[in-house]
Amino acid sequence: MLDVKQLDEELLNGYLEQLDKSIIAKMLDLYLQQSRLYLEEISAAVEADSQEQWQDRCHKMKGAAGSIGLKQLHGKLVMAEKFSEAQSQKRQLLAEILELNDIAIAAFKGWLEQL
Repeated sequence: MLDVKQLDEELLNGYLEQLDKSIIAKMLDLYLQQSRLYLEEISAAVEADSQEQWQDRCHKMKGAAGSIGLKQLHGKLVMAEKFSEAQSQKRQLLAEILELNDIAIAAFKGWLEQL
């Protein structure tokens, strides 16, 4: 069963009205590439204990997640972007983001397969 709470179905259905399924699949592929980079950068920001880098990298990933309808991940990144707690707490939040990213990607792939 599709985990619909992960996805912004209104946005995705809007894309379907205007774009071919293959284009939407390419959007996911691009997100997969970009999210790997963003996650590495967020991790580096945690290790550097840089609030400015943390906010900047979370902001970038938030936009990417939102643009392909990863609703729950986007919401987590909205919160993370403003998160200014200790480094150890950021590590925990990053672990949650990594897990949610995997879940969101699986939900998107499941949605694509149902088309």
